[in-house]
Amino acid sequence: MIIDSHCHLASHRFAPEEAPELVDRALAAGVTRMVTLATCLDDVAANLRLADNPRVHACIGIHPCDVHHAPEDAAELLASHTGDPRVCAIGETGLDYFHAAPDGWSDESFHMRQIEFLERHFELGAAAKLNVVIHTRDRHGHRSFEDALAIYRRYHGMVRAVFHCFAGTWGNARRVIDLGGLLSFGGVATFKNAAVVRETVRQCPAGSFMLETDAPYLAPEPHRGQRNEPAWTRHTALAIAALRGEALEDLAGHTTRAADGFFRFRKQGN
Repeated sequence: MIIDSHCHLASHRFAPEEAPELVDRALAAGVTRMVTLATCLDDVAANLRLADNPRVHACIGIHPCDVHHAPEDAAELLASHTGDPRVCAIGETGLDYFHAAPDGWSDESFHMRQIEFLERHFELGAAAKLNVVIHTRDRHGHRSFEDALAIYRRYHGMVRAVFHCFAGTWGNARRVIDLGGLLSFGGVATFKNAAVVRETVRQCPAGSFMLETDAPYLAPEPHRGQRNEPAWTRHTALAIAALRGEALEDLAGHTTRAADGFFRFRKQGN
């Protein structure tokens, strides 16, 4: 049993009518659960509808690249859904210092808006007893990671966080783990030129990380450059198991337990 802990099934790159086929292909590949994440208020409803399928679970949040579109009461609007049994975490939220600020915003003001929204997501998660899914990305260095980790440090006694699509060093991964957080690794870990990520995932203790696709983005080898989908979590699982010298069944077991503990999935069939 493999879990895709992070995908975007409501993305415009997937036609709504494709959803049953995506789930069926995932199940055929041994991927038995999928977590689909909202990135803005407009796609919350679509992600919740996808989670009517008991194999799919939803997260609700505002992606850092969308905070300039979000209204001031965005957290309150998200809060109205936190009691929905289809919702398993808050996100995708975080800090993105890679993309340029939108028109009318300076980099500083845009980053401050992202920081403010990340804090609101942590407050929402703490109030709802839901964990938080974090995105960080930098053009140079790792300032977004440092800023997000500093915020997580203030909340880690109340809520756990996963740093998804983690691309950092083992030293930074250990700082997340020391706070009780998790990492998740996707297709990048299958790339031969991703030496840092591959070394990090090799060193992470069992139980400290999950698997993901970030579909439709970042497809693993042998599909690199194509539209990603949850079924291809299996390719990442096979590559990571080989890196760690583990049997696929053992890797699937401890990453599934990590995901169960983080998301506290509703029982299938409910």
